[in-house]
Amino acid sequence: MTEQHDFDRDYWERHWQQAQHGHSRASGAGRPHRYLAGETAGLTPGTALDAGCGTGAEAVWLAGHGWQVTAVDIASAALAVAAERATAGGVSERVRWVEADLTTWDPGTRFDLVTTHYAHPAMPQLAFYDRISTWVSPGGTLLIVGHLHAPGATGHGHHPPAEASVTLAAITAVLDSATWEITTSEEHHRTVTGPAGQENTLHDVVVRATRRR
Repeated sequence: MTEQHDFDRDYWERHWQQAQHGHSRASGAGRPHRYLAGETAGLTPGTALDAGCGTGAEAVWLAGHGWQVTAVDIASAALAVAAERATAGGVSERVRWVEADLTTWDPGTRFDLVTTHYAHPAMPQLAFYDRISTWVSPGGTLLIVGHLHAPGATGHGHHPPAEASVTLAAITAVLDSATWEITTSEEHHRTVTGPAGQENTLHDVVVRATRRR
């Protein structure tokens, strides 16, 4: 039977508390995801929202590269680590940490960049992407990095649950061409080494789009 996940506050608090006591924090989890630098290289720094920021690797990287960042996560355990990283990186004044549920939170403003990396809130994944897309300013950028739906993928604990994975076609269908110009739409496959030395094949989807003026 396939295990179902609620992805609610309790789930994520447990996840990040366990991560702090496991290998995740010590094995380079502070590095930003590999796609962020390349996909934002040509953008002029402005305001950014990191939706589902976890322990803050992307938010801290963005702040270090001139962005004024609002970083939102539901788990206080993750945000505590994130704030420590911002302080250590000397960018704490450029990041506003917000503990909130992204299924109900309203930022009250729009951003030049809205990005999310493998975030799974307690709502359908595509509905989440549609929701955060409304927070992008005209002329701004939406960057989605998620788990590609890849039946039969190997993971040994790293393979995401089915309800958290998506296809490129499904994401791009959410982004109406009258409103969005899609500039990146890619699938990536990478191999990582787990804590016990096992190799895991991970499958990613990367979509970047510009909101038309």
